[in-house]
Amino acid sequence: MSQIARDASRKNIFKSMKDIKFDQTISYQCGVTMNDSVEARAIAEFMDTDPAVTITYNPATIRIDGEGQLVFKMDEISDYLGREMTAETFEVNTSTHYGRMVRVDDNTVILYGNMEDMFEYIE
Repeated sequence: MSQIARDASRKNIFKSMKDIKFDQTISYQCGVTMNDSVEARAIAEFMDTDPAVTITYNPATIRIDGEGQLVFKMDEISDYLGREMTAETFEVNTSTHYGRMVRVDDNTVILYGNMEDMFEYIE
């Protein structure tokens, strides 16, 4: 191990609570994290055609982030993938999400960054 790596490993990367400042603004972002797979890569590549979507490839996961809402249409993803993508398969591939996820029907899953936008789906 180099001296630089040794010195870096001795540094504390965590901040003291007194040094942390919390921003009181509301974020309207939403997104999913998927385990890296053929399906996840196809979903990410398809969603990357939207300029408002940000895709982040990590060693074992893929993040898909957006502002306001993300709409996942299973028929469009299926066409891109070359085989059927169901909402169930989509949910299995999704490791986690943030925002409010609504499965509108068998073809559409929407993530909302603003809770008020999804109230129409609450009975």
